[in-house]
Amino acid sequence: MLEVSVNWLLHGLGQIEGESPIFDNQDHAFVEVPYVNARPSMGGGQTVEFEPDFGRPYHFQGSWIRSTLRSDPSHLRMMHVEGDSMMPTLQDRDIVLVDTSRRSPTPPGIFVLHDGMGLVAKRLAHIPNSDPPRVRIVSDNQHYSPYEGIAEEINIVGRIRWFAREM
Repeated sequence: MLEVSVNWLLHGLGQIEGESPIFDNQDHAFVEVPYVNARPSMGGGQTVEFEPDFGRPYHFQGSWIRSTLRSDPSHLRMMHVEGDSMMPTLQDRDIVLVDTSRRSPTPPGIFVLHDGMGLVAKRLAHIPNSDPPRVRIVSDNQHYSPYEGIAEEINIVGRIRWFAREM
């Protein structure tokens, strides 16, 4: 314990009490997930480029990402959502974890997508037997009407896998 404390002192962290943050078992290690300064709208859409304008990253236990989400941390991005169209599921200013490797609307779920009008967070479902293939785009808030789009014209950024909100 003394050796670890000395290392922390050398790196300007001061004396820290408690368990060492250095893990012998890498399953308990934390991985960094970048925050992207893109704000999908939960309403009529917002014209926002999905720029790699990164803010402070979030950290999650690597074993949770791999075993529970079954995701690769390099495909994950954090972002805020804005609006009320996905209430009560998602609320204005919720933080969402988006898996950019999951871009298929099967099975149905909540996705961040560019629907031709803007970047939005919506519930998507593939419409069976549609030719050309179509996707149903639905808001959880009943004040917003569902609409459809041709699958190849909708740019799915990724599936929302987790969210958090401030109390």
